[in-house]
Formats: sequence, structure tokens, C-alpha cells
Amino acid sequence: MKHGILGAGGVGGLIGAVLAQAGENVTLIVRPGTDTLYPRELSLESRFGTFVAPVSVTSKTLQPVEILWVTVKATQLETALESMADDSKVDLVVPLLNGIDHMQRLRKRFGDNRVLPATIAVETERVAPGRIVQSSPFIRFNVARQDRDRLAGPLGIFDRFGFDCKVLDDEQTLLWSKLVFLAPVALSTSAVRGSIGEVMKDPARTAGLEQCVREACEVATADGAKVNRESVLATIHSLPGGMRSSMEKDIEKGNPPELDAIGGPIVRRGEKYRIAVPNTTELMSQVANSLPPFKLVEKSPNRPLTDDAKTA
Repeated sequence: MKHGILGAGGVGGLIGAVLAQAGENVTLIVRPGTDTLYPRELSLESRFGTFVAPVSVTSKTLQPVEILWVTVKATQLETALESMADDSKVDLVVPLLNGIDHMQRLRKRFGDNRVLPATIAVETERVAPGRIVQSSPFIRFNVARQDRDRLAGPLGIFDRFGFDCKVLDDEQTLLWSKLVFLAPVALSTSAVRGSIGEVMKDPARTAGLEQCVREACEVATADGAKVNRESVLATIHSLPGGMRSSMEKDIEKGNPPELDAIGGPIVRRGEKYRIAVPNTTELMSQVANSLPPFKLVEKSPNRPLTDDAKTA
């Protein structure tokens, strides 16, 4: 199959490398003027395998592809879409962005039937153009039941590599199952500017994180998702103490964090369903109030189109 990777950072590089190693045709789609920065190969260092696989690199014009993997940060989505020609021929679009609201934007661009939601949970980082390091003890990839057959080929490749691939009942459950885990972790670690272990050292911070999980799950349930609060809490408490979120890493690097994409859906839908989310709101305020003024670095013509480091 022919694959396009829109966002050749931590997650995009991981996906592209695993597919290319399996013999798939993979093209990295990068910002115009930056294609010379990328080698024509992806190097992956992972707990599940270390190798180098050949890829193509292009900008602006995209040859027809069967699957377009959208793996940019939410803050980069509009710029990324602008890099693609309007007449690009894409059979399926699989976004792996954090959050929920990107689905509407992508369906507006590509059409409802061509956009298949999926989620990935992993700690991975682009340490140099074309060089990816995946450090988490797991790679969890989820897809909605109605889309399983359309992604059968990639799912088989991911499963053989070591991904934990699961099929969830529906789109709402798929997207919210990740967000009810990610938002509390990302907001809490960003508020303390540290790892999940540093959050857990502080009883007050731990209580705030757990309450954030409860708020997110209540909102998710009202929005039609099937989520299990106790399971989410158990997963968070089992995380390696040194694990950091992509939001916290972005702040450390001086990049705009995905604050609205990750926390915004909980707050906005909380208002919609009249569910109070004070802990989520407070954590978002703590993070926002400590941020420096950001330039829109994701629109710089000299900055590679990438999500660099990502705990998705």
C-alpha cells in the first residue's frame, strides 16, 4: 500500500518506520523548503525493534496515496493542511491527533466517509530529522469497530511489530477513551513542569488529577462514550514514574502546547451538558497562566512539519 505521513515527528516517524520496514510504500510530507533536511530513510530505536527503513520525502504536491496518516500537533493542523494541494488524491485519512475537535475539520476537508478516527498512546520522540526514539513500554493503537476492516493491512503490521491493537465499539468511545486518560495526565504534569511521578509525590496534586479523571469521564459519558473511570485511574497509577506528557515537553521546548485541544473539549462539553469541571478548569488555568507569550512557530517556513516529541 501507498502511505503518506503528514507530520514526520515522533508519532508520524514511528508509524512510517514500522510500515516501511514491512515493505509498504511510505512518503513523508514536510513543509515546503524543508525536504532537504530529511534523509530518505527513517531510523527507529524502539523496545520492539531497531532498524532503518527507506522512505520518500515530498512537500506540497502529494502523489496518490491509499492512506494519509495525519500525525501533526493540533496546533499545526491548519498549516499542515495548507501544505497539501487541494486535488491531492487520498483514499483514506487516519488522524492520530490528540483531542476530538479535529475530526470535524478533517471531514470538512476530505469528506465524512474517508476519515477514519484512530488513537495511539505511546512516548516517542523525533531526536533528529528521520531519527525516531520510542521509549514507552507500550504502543497502544485503537480503532473503532466499524473501521477495523478498512485498516486491516496496517493493523496486521502493527500487531506483528508489537503494538497493542484494540477495536472499540464506536467513535465516541474511541476518542474519549484516550482523552479521559490523556487530559488529566497532560494537564497535571504540565502544571508541575515534571513527570507523572512528580505529580504523584504530592497528595494534593494526586487528588486533583483523580478528580480531573472523574470530571472527564462524566462529560464523556454524557457525550455518548463508554468509559470506565476506575480503569483509567488504575492505568494512570501504573505509569512509570519518569513518564512525561507531550504537553509538558512542548512547554519545556518553548513550543505552543495543545492546551485547547486536550482540555478544551472537557470544558466546552461540560458547559453543554451542565456538568461542573472545576479541577480541569483550574489545571488549565495554572498551565495557561504560567506560559510565556508564544509566537506561531508552527507557521515558520523554516520549521519542519513535525510533532517532534509526543506522548500521545
